[in-house]
Amino acid sequence: MHLRKDFLWGGAISANQVEGAWNSDDKGMSVADVAVFKPSIDVKDYKAHNTITSEMIADAKNDPETKWYPKRRGIDFYHRYQEDIQLFAEMGFKALRISIAWTRLFPTGEEEQANAAGIEFYRNVFEELKKNNIEPIVTLSHYEMPLALSEKYNGWVERKLVDLFVKYAEVCFKEFGSYVKYWLTFNEIDSVGRHPFITAGIVEDQCIDYSLEEAVYQALHHQYVAAALATKRCHEIIPGSQMGCMLTKLTTYPTTCKPEDVLLALESNLNNYAHADIQIFGKYPQLYEQQLRNKGIKIIKTAIDDQILEENTADYLAFSYYMSRTESADSNREQTAGNTIMGVKNPYLPSTEWGWQIDSVGLKISLLELQDRYNVPLIIVENGMGAKDECTSDGEIHDTYRIDYLRKHIKEMVEAVELGVDLFGYTSWAPIDSISVSTSQMSKRYGYIYVDQDDLGEGTLERVRKESFFWYKNVISSNGEVLE
Repeated sequence: MHLRKDFLWGGAISANQVEGAWNSDDKGMSVADVAVFKPSIDVKDYKAHNTITSEMIADAKNDPETKWYPKRRGIDFYHRYQEDIQLFAEMGFKALRISIAWTRLFPTGEEEQANAAGIEFYRNVFEELKKNNIEPIVTLSHYEMPLALSEKYNGWVERKLVDLFVKYAEVCFKEFGSYVKYWLTFNEIDSVGRHPFITAGIVEDQCIDYSLEEAVYQALHHQYVAAALATKRCHEIIPGSQMGCMLTKLTTYPTTCKPEDVLLALESNLNNYAHADIQIFGKYPQLYEQQLRNKGIKIIKTAIDDQILEENTADYLAFSYYMSRTESADSNREQTAGNTIMGVKNPYLPSTEWGWQIDSVGLKISLLELQDRYNVPLIIVENGMGAKDECTSDGEIHDTYRIDYLRKHIKEMVEAVELGVDLFGYTSWAPIDSISVSTSQMSKRYGYIYVDQDDLGEGTLERVRKESFFWYKNVISSNGEVLE
């Protein structure tokens, strides 16, 4: 049993990390445009990197430069998308996961009409993908919601954002439906709890009549409802379309077989699953609801919210997988960083320079768990390794460490399919170097394509094929059968 013949090999990028042109063609400011590069802070201290206050937002709005706000400049995909897509096509990409910047279409999120320049840009991108036989997989909200909605409503805490998002989604379906079959609503929807501002526009000092925790759960509910309504409209507007939900797969192991460790790992995994449960099964899990009651949190719903969730479930499950986590009841255990989350260090696994533990077998475990639990088609939409790549004197980048990481993960992925997993695609993060979501660094590189730019924005932006570029090209051409 091998990967399906129409398997969607490719890569994944997001608008806020690659496009740049943050104030061009009437684009509005997004939450990503106020993300600050903080070189003095340890790269493993995600809490410090993701802390945001109203004062910091005001300072950012008054600063027109890009030096300390790297997501404003990205890698200039906005002007270089044709060149980049040609490079993806050269590798043989079957698919490109991409996101639409909400603020290119609706600068503040509340305009009556969509911005024509934004529509033209994305239509041109989709035309270029079509010319190169690359299937777009489009995320509607990937950490780039309008800053104005954060400031006015404290983001997704306010119910009004449901209607605003659905209106934005409908424009996307009507304008781009002829190009796009596969859609995703929210990138890593579970991440609202890890970084409320990036994912949901929540600023803690604006949580006046409620706690930050209450704001997180209310915002999550509004995003679940918005995702369900967007799924409904997607099916109505685009015949044959597929709408997925996306989960950060945070596979968690107990540090030991001590029952207390096992219980913590179980609770972590159940909390992770809950977000997909709601969107695929169409209702809140019983244990999750009891957890909210135990916390004293009451989610405000309309009379038809539960019906909306039940009637408009996701067609497939997309997920990111970078590393596994470990839990322990022993508070003295050494901690290590992960995908914007901390965990106990696993002594059996190596780590990247950013503390992310490398666990290729965990990908197979994740695939088997997800297939068994949900029984829907799966797609891996993010998987990769951040590293500091160096050019040799002859201008080449020998990233054998990245090849080794990806080779081992793809091997486990193929073995999971052989065990019965219904997997239809793999889009690694990211095919081209981009700005890190967690630390706003450029030097944390994931791509098969090197971009000549440093953390402060200096460089030519020249694109250079790394050694992994040619390796991945062979992987795709062999449909995953040639990995060495």
